[in-house]
Amino acid sequence: MSTPLSYREPCELRYLGLQPYEKVWQQMRDFTLSRTAATPDELWILQHEPVFTLGQAGKKEHILDPHGIPVINTDRGGQVTYHGPGQLVMYLLIDVRRRRTGIRDLVDLIENSIVALLEDYGISSDTRPRAPGVYVAEKKIAALGLRIKQGCSYHGLSFNIDMDLQPFTYINPCGYEGLEVTQLADCLPKAPLNLFDQATDKLLHQLLTLL
Repeated sequence: MSTPLSYREPCELRYLGLQPYEKVWQQMRDFTLSRTAATPDELWILQHEPVFTLGQAGKKEHILDPHGIPVINTDRGGQVTYHGPGQLVMYLLIDVRRRRTGIRDLVDLIENSIVALLEDYGISSDTRPRAPGVYVAEKKIAALGLRIKQGCSYHGLSFNIDMDLQPFTYINPCGYEGLEVTQLADCLPKAPLNLFDQATDKLLHQLLTLL
């Protein structure tokens, strides 16, 4: 039986800025395969250049028309999603075996952190057991995709903050036809100019409080 994650050890934060997807994906895999039982966990904070990614269960028919945006088959869980500037991506490189916990606990922790962040902005949201992620008024605002290898997690979450949402109409987001997406900027009466940095700090605080 798994137990809730509890952070009794340091977690290194790495701010990577705007990055191409494949480069960071390879770095995540290399880190995970080379880490030892004593390697500190890490949390990577970044944005990606425009890209569609297909998870292990991904079906290409859910990509309606990529409009020239690269499509990459990846090893995370889940279906198809879009990454682009203005979307916060956080990768959780966590030794779940060392913590004697499970992937469901990690998913719950991520979702609860995003729900708490939105609540801090006065926004009501919910989660769905069979469709991981966070939703605001039936629209998806955050997606999750994880992989466990050698007892350690990589990949993580993407949270729409202030981005061009048009590319989501080129796919069936997360494999659901007609699923609408939203972003934090559109859920606020007036978004502050520093919204991205502000929301990043708030979500980090929520995650590190629960980790």
